[in-house]
Amino acid sequence: MPPEITDLPENVINAILMPLPLRDAVRTSILSKKWRYKWSKLPQLTLDDELWKTTDNLLSPSIRFTTIMYNILTLHQGPITHFTLSMSKLKKYPKICSLLHFLSRKDIQHLVLQFSEWNRLKLPSSFFTCLQLSHLTLQNCQICPPPAFEGFNMLISLELCHVSVSSRSLESLISSSPLLEKLVLKFFDSMNHFQIRAPKLRSFDFLGCIKYISLKNSPHLVKLSLFYGESFEESEKCDLDNFFQPLLSLEHLHLEYGSFQFLTASVPRRLSSALNNLKRLYVSLDELTDLSCALCLIRSSPCLQHLEVQVSIESDNKVNEVSASFSDVTLNYLKMAKVVGIIGTKLDMALIKLLLAKSPMLVKMLVEPDLQLVDEEKGVKILAELTTFQRASGKAKVECQLERK
Repeated sequence: MPPEITDLPENVINAILMPLPLRDAVRTSILSKKWRYKWSKLPQLTLDDELWKTTDNLLSPSIRFTTIMYNILTLHQGPITHFTLSMSKLKKYPKICSLLHFLSRKDIQHLVLQFSEWNRLKLPSSFFTCLQLSHLTLQNCQICPPPAFEGFNMLISLELCHVSVSSRSLESLISSSPLLEKLVLKFFDSMNHFQIRAPKLRSFDFLGCIKYISLKNSPHLVKLSLFYGESFEESEKCDLDNFFQPLLSLEHLHLEYGSFQFLTASVPRRLSSALNNLKRLYVSLDELTDLSCALCLIRSSPCLQHLEVQVSIESDNKVNEVSASFSDVTLNYLKMAKVVGIIGTKLDMALIKLLLAKSPMLVKMLVEPDLQLVDEEKGVKILAELTTFQRASGKAKVECQLERK
């Protein structure tokens, strides 16, 4: 091998090896004596199912995995700052306790652990000794912190997907991470209500089934996304105003299917404190009560620039509420509006008509009918009616999507 290759600086070699699959990085050991075991100094490692896949029917993937783990535990030198382990197809997880204990001594900062949905691993106590973690992603596992665990003081980002954890343990994990800025919770199991105490939290993404979420202790939250996978009949109802009162820093709000189910205890005409920083809003309307909540949020967001509404309401009730409730409201900053799922009801058309009439800075209005329910003839009628609506903005273009993408 030419000397200019063998004598490359360590950081350049790492830059070459890190994008490679670990199997290929290990194979570079045959290039020369100086490249032998260079892989063993990599600070970032990714191990997935492809790595222990074998064509030898006599050698099980678990045995192959055990061999790989042994080589890493015995040969790796230096710190490991980023480690990803994906074991979605393995039935057993040998050497996991040893691996996590090993990583805790390697200054691990970014850790991704993904296990099989058929065999959720109960995280061993060694996992809770990885106190340098700043970014953590867990999938298909059980979290049961030991009594002596005091939290991850360096944690900035936490993503939990299909994990089993009690409300109390989750609250404790979040509140004991004082630097937490990003939180993603995607649960398979139903949970009770829980309170998020994260004073530096800026982004929260939730998908699942829960009775109630409290965000009173997250004053710097900028991005919020809620998606309820199924209706929770026993959901605790919350006053819409009380829920959003501590969230005045919000800039992006995404309320998917079922998100309004616990926000219907009391819906005011406007929030007592306007969402002056909110620029992007997405709402999914499945029931008439959802419409009241959505209208309240729109009226309470004077600086809104981008609005998307997913409509799944077939009733024509509350048509008068749509126009009458905006008699003194103008959306002075709205530039982009998108209405999806309409079928041409009076309520659908009243909502579009309102947005066009109340948005003097609007640049584009995109309308996407539900083409499973709207045939070509009905689509043409919708388009014809749209052309008759008055527009507050002379620059506003209205596009109606009548063909399947």
